[in-house]
Amino acid sequence: MAKIRHISYRAEDVKAMAKFFVDALGLTMVQKRKDSAIDLSDGSVNISILPFAANRSRRAGLDHVGFSAEDDQAQIRKMEAAGAVRESTRSPYEEKFKGPEGIIVDIPGVFSRLQFFYCVSQ
Repeated sequence: MAKIRHISYRAEDVKAMAKFFVDALGLTMVQKRKDSAIDLSDGSVNISILPFAANRSRRAGLDHVGFSAEDDQAQIRKMEAAGAVRESTRSPYEEKFKGPEGIIVDIPGVFSRLQFFYCVSQ
Protein backbone atom coordinates (compact mmCIF):
# COMPACT_ATOMS: atom_id res chain seq x y z
CA MET A 1 0.00 0.00 0.00
CA ALA A 2 1.23 3.48 -0.82
CA LYS A 3 1.56 5.97 2.03
CA ILE A 4 0.93 9.71 1.90
CA ARG A 5 4.29 11.50 1.86
CA HIS A 6 3.16 15.09 1.36
CA ILE A 7 0.30 17.30 0.29
CA SER A 8 1.12 20.32 -1.87
CA TYR A 9 -1.11 23.38 -1.73
CA ARG A 10 -0.81 26.41 -4.04
CA ALA A 11 -1.34 29.70 -2.21
CA GLU A 12 -1.57 33.28 -3.33
CA ASP A 13 0.05 34.28 -0.01
CA VAL A 14 2.46 31.51 1.02
CA LYS A 15 3.51 33.16 4.31
CA ALA A 16 -0.08 33.77 5.45
CA MET A 17 -1.14 30.21 4.58
CA ALA A 18 1.87 28.73 6.41
CA LYS A 19 1.19 30.96 9.43
CA PHE A 20 -2.41 29.68 9.50
CA PHE A 21 -1.28 26.02 9.56
CA VAL A 22 1.28 26.76 12.28
CA ASP A 23 -0.93 28.96 14.48
CA ALA A 24 -4.27 27.17 14.03
CA LEU A 25 -3.15 23.54 13.74
CA GLY A 26 0.22 23.43 15.49
CA LEU A 27 2.27 22.27 12.49
CA THR A 28 6.00 22.95 12.60
CA MET A 29 8.07 24.62 9.93
CA VAL A 30 10.51 22.25 8.25
CA GLN A 31 12.06 24.66 5.77
CA LYS A 32 11.68 27.77 3.63
CA ARG A 33 12.79 27.09 0.08
CA LYS A 34 14.59 29.43 -2.33
CA ASP A 35 11.49 29.46 -4.57
CA SER A 36 9.43 30.88 -1.63
CA ALA A 37 7.72 27.55 -0.87
CA ILE A 38 7.38 26.62 2.81
CA ASP A 39 7.34 23.02 4.05
CA LEU A 40 5.42 22.19 7.24
CA SER A 41 4.89 18.94 9.11
CA ASP A 42 2.77 17.34 11.78
CA GLY A 43 5.58 14.85 12.38
CA SER A 44 4.17 12.25 10.00
CA VAL A 45 2.95 13.97 6.85
CA ASN A 46 4.32 17.14 5.27
CA ILE A 47 2.34 19.99 3.74
CA SER A 48 4.19 22.02 1.14
CA ILE A 49 2.80 25.51 0.62
CA LEU A 50 3.79 26.43 -2.93
CA PRO A 51 3.79 29.90 -4.48
CA PHE A 52 1.05 30.66 -6.99
CA ALA A 53 3.61 31.51 -9.70
CA ALA A 54 4.40 28.73 -12.20
CA ASN A 55 1.18 26.90 -11.25
CA ARG A 56 0.05 24.95 -14.29
CA SER A 57 -3.63 25.24 -13.35
CA ARG A 58 -3.39 28.96 -12.48
CA ARG A 59 -5.51 28.59 -9.36
CA ALA A 60 -4.94 28.41 -5.63
CA GLY A 61 -5.76 25.19 -3.80
CA LEU A 62 -4.70 21.56 -3.82
CA ASP A 63 -1.85 21.07 -6.29
CA HIS A 64 -0.95 17.41 -5.79
CA VAL A 65 -0.56 14.61 -3.25
CA GLY A 66 2.76 12.78 -3.00
CA PHE A 67 2.98 9.13 -2.04
CA SER A 68 5.78 6.74 -1.18
CA ALA A 69 5.65 2.99 -1.73
CA GLU A 70 7.81 0.03 -0.83
CA ASP A 71 8.20 -0.79 -4.53
CA ASP A 72 7.91 2.43 -6.54
CA GLN A 73 8.00 0.73 -9.94
CA ALA A 74 5.26 -1.73 -8.97
CA GLN A 75 3.20 1.19 -7.67
CA ILE A 76 3.69 3.06 -10.95
CA ARG A 77 2.48 0.01 -12.90
CA LYS A 78 -0.53 -0.24 -10.57
CA MET A 79 -1.34 3.45 -11.13
CA GLU A 80 -1.21 3.03 -14.89
CA ALA A 81 -3.34 -0.12 -14.73
CA ALA A 82 -5.95 1.87 -12.77
CA GLY A 83 -6.13 4.43 -15.58
CA ALA A 84 -3.78 7.13 -14.29
CA VAL A 85 -2.04 9.05 -17.08
CA ARG A 86 1.64 9.94 -16.75
CA GLU A 87 2.22 13.71 -16.69
CA SER A 88 5.37 15.55 -17.68
CA THR A 89 7.51 16.78 -14.80
CA ARG A 90 10.72 18.78 -14.48
CA SER A 91 11.81 16.65 -11.54
CA PRO A 92 14.07 13.64 -12.12
CA TYR A 93 13.11 12.34 -8.67
CA GLU A 94 9.40 11.65 -9.09
CA GLU A 95 6.78 10.51 -11.57
CA LYS A 96 3.54 12.50 -11.76
CA PHE A 97 0.18 11.05 -12.77
CA LYS A 98 -3.24 12.50 -13.45
CA GLY A 99 -6.15 10.54 -12.00
CA PRO A 100 -9.92 11.00 -11.92
CA GLU A 101 -11.20 14.58 -11.85
CA GLY A 102 -7.69 15.82 -12.67
CA ILE A 103 -6.09 14.95 -9.31
CA ILE A 104 -2.30 14.90 -9.60
CA VAL A 105 -0.35 12.34 -7.57
CA ASP A 106 3.36 11.70 -7.54
CA ILE A 107 5.41 8.62 -6.77
CA PRO A 108 9.21 8.67 -6.36
CA GLY A 109 10.95 7.51 -9.53
CA VAL A 110 14.14 5.56 -10.15
CA PHE A 111 16.43 8.55 -9.52
CA SER A 112 14.80 9.10 -6.12
CA ARG A 113 15.92 5.66 -4.95
CA LEU A 114 19.39 6.16 -6.41
CA GLN A 115 19.69 9.49 -4.56
CA PHE A 116 18.57 7.83 -1.30
CA PHE A 117 21.07 4.98 -1.64
CA TYR A 118 23.86 7.44 -2.51
CA CYS A 119 23.10 9.55 0.58
CA VAL A 120 22.94 6.49 2.86
CA SER A 121 26.21 5.09 1.55
CA GLN A 122 28.12 8.34 2.13
